[in-house]
Amino acid sequence: MEKNRIHIFDTTLRDGEQVPGCKLNTKDKVKIAKKLEYLGVDVIEAGFPISSPGDYQSVQKICKSVSNTIICALSRAVEKDIEIAGLALKYAKFPRIHTGIGTSYYHIRYKFNSTPEKIIERAIYAVKHAKKYVEDVEFYAEDAGRTENEFLAKICENVIKYGATVINVPDTTGYCLPEEYGYKIRFLKENVKGIHKIILSTHCHNDLGLATANSLAGITNGAKQVECTINGIGERAGNTSLEEIVMIIKQKPHLNLFTKINTKLISSASHLVSKCTGMKVQFNKAIVGINAFSHSSGIHQDGIIKKRETYESINPKDIGIDQSSIILTARSGRAALDYRYKKLGFFLKKNFLDLVYSIFIKYADENKEITDMELKAILEKANLNSNEINNNKILNKNHNTKNNRIINVL
Repeated sequence: MEKNRIHIFDTTLRDGEQVPGCKLNTKDKVKIAKKLEYLGVDVIEAGFPISSPGDYQSVQKICKSVSNTIICALSRAVEKDIEIAGLALKYAKFPRIHTGIGTSYYHIRYKFNSTPEKIIERAIYAVKHAKKYVEDVEFYAEDAGRTENEFLAKICENVIKYGATVINVPDTTGYCLPEEYGYKIRFLKENVKGIHKIILSTHCHNDLGLATANSLAGITNGAKQVECTINGIGERAGNTSLEEIVMIIKQKPHLNLFTKINTKLISSASHLVSKCTGMKVQFNKAIVGINAFSHSSGIHQDGIIKKRETYESINPKDIGIDQSSIILTARSGRAALDYRYKKLGFFLKKNFLDLVYSIFIKYADENKEITDMELKAILEKANLNSNEINNNKILNKNHNTKNNRIINVL
């Protein structure tokens, strides 16, 4: 059976930047945009041009710097917004305007003090006006997660009629459960005239920690595009994490889905975004957290050393990390200790290892993590000083010792 392609729409430079304390300058935005292009994303949402002269300039610079990826600019369903977005995109090889309006009761009644009929009129006008500047127009139904499905279907049908090429179904407040969001996408697929002509897109927020799960529910029910950010950054609790949804698709072939992401660039993209935004990645963050491929439990370490797959479902090399990390703590066992000494160039006899381990455990109980320097100090405490090593050493002929100052002990 032929696999279905999922388009990756990255909004790190727009929704991702809406994090308090995160402000990217034009130079950093261009740098990240180029990295996203190399990564293989299908769409880069470069910014919200009407919001500031700096954002307008950034969108223009990105359009000039990126040539193989769709560049998208956000606007409200406001004529001036759309006009500025169109002008900002004039140098883009593949431009897209992303315009829309709130569709839930909360937005219609309290944000716009309007009626459903007037909201549909504004949606139609926004799409028609955007089509004057670009062919590719994405419409977002803000707060679709809390919008009644029948009204959502009605507004989608109308914007399709007037030229929308993509329809974004945002769970703006992170309100939906996966089964609710998946059903919403399926409802649109089954009840909107002309839905086959356009791409349905997910845009999920993480207020309840369900952004990735909801996006997955969306694409397994017919959505063909996922809007996401590197490291899951974004408004409030963040957006769907690009690395999570991409690796789920990669690791689950039975889903019959694929993306064009070069996953081996994920780790470096994560580091770049973290550095430029100043937003540190939490240590236990899935896929890109520093602990994602680190092991400190003796049972886990022993399993990993024997066969990586025993405790890792993802190969770290698939995201651009050379190997897993064996972290030495009081929970570590002899296998991990022996492994780390071999990495340093020391090959210890069993009796030496037993002695070293007894000293190591005392060190580990007093410290969170044992470093390479401390490992060498432990050798000395075990009476494996340099003189004794020299008296007992046999150099391993399989090692190149020309520039190697570490002595291999057998």
